Amino acid sequence: MKKGIDTKTYLENIIAECKNGNVLHQELLYKHFYGYALSICRLYTYSNDDAVSILNDSFLKVFSSIKKKEYNNTIPFKNWLRRILINTAIDNYRKNVKHYYHLEIENEEVIYTDSNVINDLTIKDILKLLDQLPEMHRIVFNLYEIQGFNHKEISKKLTIGESTSRVFLTRAKKKLRILIDKNF
Repeated sequence: MKKGIDTKTYLENIIAECKNGNVLHQELLYKHFYGYALSICRLYTYSNDDAVSILNDSFLKVFSSIKKKEYNNTIPFKNWLRRILINTAIDNYRKNVKHYYHLEIENEEVIYTDSNVINDLTIKDILKLLDQLPEMHRIVFNLYEIQGFNHKEISKKLTIGESTSRVFLTRAKKKLRILIDKNF
């Protein structure tokens, strides 16, 4: 970013150039939000390669929408990008759902975890735990606990019932408690 220009003006200039199809500015926008976007995509996949694939698909949608002038600055760009990233991750799940093996947790014993352990977890530890959840449980957990969607919104996004969303969230939390106790 150039000295003397605030972030908002900098992004507005880049987006204005992206509307004109300027590839250099598209690259600048991509690089500027790469870390943020990858962190969101990684929450919805089991591997960094899949996360990068979702990220790239998302940015293709972003650049196409900007060029068609579908994006306006009435909402912050970062929020708009976040919504595209999440929707692309969900679309990716739907496209590949037939390839996922679903494990169900039934009749597990209740395990109480020391809350201090949770405070000591690193991002890598958390991702390893999330990687062990069944795909739908992971997606619902991320949408509800991390992204802040409610069950009604999740049910619409994933075309499942609200009660199903609650069940997946409960099972995800239960599995995470078990995994934390087992691993930490």
